[in-house]
Amino acid sequence: MEVTLLGTGDTTGTPTPRCDCDTCERARDLGVERTRFSVHVHNERTGESLLVDASPDFRYQFLTQDVPLPDSIIVSHVHFDHLDGLGNAYRLLDDVPVFAANETDPKTGQSVAETVDEKYHYLDTITVRPKTPFEPFETCGFEVTLVPVEHPPLVCYGLAIEDPETGGTLSISGDTNYGISEASRDALDDPDLCFVDGIVPAKHTEYHPLGGDHPDENGVYRTFGTKHMTIEGARAMADDLDADEYRLVHLSHYIPTEEAFDDDMAVDGERYRL
Repeated sequence: MEVTLLGTGDTTGTPTPRCDCDTCERARDLGVERTRFSVHVHNERTGESLLVDASPDFRYQFLTQDVPLPDSIIVSHVHFDHLDGLGNAYRLLDDVPVFAANETDPKTGQSVAETVDEKYHYLDTITVRPKTPFEPFETCGFEVTLVPVEHPPLVCYGLAIEDPETGGTLSISGDTNYGISEASRDALDDPDLCFVDGIVPAKHTEYHPLGGDHPDENGVYRTFGTKHMTIEGARAMADDLDADEYRLVHLSHYIPTEEAFDDDMAVDGERYRL
């Protein structure tokens, strides 16, 4: 299993266009980027590739990273920064299954699969394949499980991906706060590598209209607002899941420069072999 982080940023990415904050300037100086979130998982045995989330930066990511185009795609939820790159299937991909959860979202009245199917009904090159959370399915030679997480007000899913031949495991938290259920934690538990959503340091909760949530024993918030983990929360989650190795993803440009490129904070193009 060869895993490439195509996109490691939040909805605006880093550098953010027209932003001259210290963190964006530092990213430019370092020559690194955090485009919108996406993960490429290549099966070196079968030659097939799985794409987790279709970033709006799809074209740029596949131009700049030396990875093959996907043979299948998974969509974790319907926010544009995880979905809107799917339009790149037109004239670029051929006969690609798109997997998404079949649970009805009370907010939208549709499942993620139904929303994808409706929005991209014109793409003859893709076939939406609804899947039930917690029930493993096979694609690209991997065993994949959609894992419900907490990203209100929409349903959202993390992923557990295993190579049944080698036993290599990758867990992806998805966009989530710290309040993931025990059942979901069990499904994501004990991975070789874990990508964990952490958007800003906990001290920034003072700037969120809803503040923070899920404080630890020292009162440090592990959730920023309601939708994402803080950096501290993401690190705690990686520890909770007993990950052999982890990387923080979905990072914003609001992380202070002196922290924004710490060793566990991912940038685009990082590659791992499990």
